[in-house]
Parts: sequence; C-alpha cells; structure tokens
Amino acid sequence: MGRVIWAIALALLLTACGTMGVKLPNDLVEQAIALQLSQTQQQLNQQLRLDLQPEIQIRRIKIAEKIPLQIQALQAYQVKGTCDYTIKLLKRDITQRQTPFEVYLQRQKEGKTWRLAFIKTNENGEPIWATQRISTDAF
Repeated sequence: MGRVIWAIALALLLTACGTMGVKLPNDLVEQAIALQLSQTQQQLNQQLRLDLQPEIQIRRIKIAEKIPLQIQALQAYQVKGTCDYTIKLLKRDITQRQTPFEVYLQRQKEGKTWRLAFIKTNENGEPIWATQRISTDAF
C-alpha cells in the first residue's frame, strides 16, 4: 500500500514539474495577444479597405489555463485567460475589459525565443500550424 501511495505521489510530482517548469512571462503573453489582435485588425482593414494602424495596449492579464502540447515537434503551450485591451484610433480609444483570450506559444529549440502559433489552411485546404516570432525586447 505504501508503494502505491509513493508511486502516485511521484507521478503527480513529475506531472506538476512538466507543466509548471516553464514560467511564461506576462510580457510574453501580452506581446502574443497584441500580435494576434494586430493580425486580426490588419485582416479587417484589408477586407474593409481601410488604412488604419491603431496602437494596441494590453493590460491586466489573468492566465486561467496553461496547457502543454507540442507544435511541429517543439514544446508549446495553449494559454487561456482574460485581459483588458485598448485600441487607440485617431479620434477615440476603444477599451474592452475582461476579454477572453487564447494564444498558442511555441518555445524554440534553444529555449531563448518564442513564437506565436496559429492554424491556417494550406493550398489543399488542410489545417496546418504557422508561427510568427514574438519580439523579445521586453523579456
């Protein structure tokens, strides 16, 4: 009976180390959210034929879930939570509070840089992972 309890405790400890071992800096998550919002804004601008380059500010990030996974054979995390953001336009600012977010962060092989991962479709219409480097100036 003692061995069973010991085995369960060891398994839980190893599982916890696997998901807790990497600390995702808030700056990293903030930049990933801003990059994702910026890409969405650019797509809207193209569809509506607008020439806007709004500034996006992210604040009050609250991470609710960090799920480890692999993307293209590299360590990655699905990160979910809420944040406040402000889009600064020429004549006014638009602020959204406690907005849900979901980003996929892929850690590069050397462990020094991160990429925002997202699913897009290839020329055959199949879903594939694409990634974009996240600036590391802040962390």
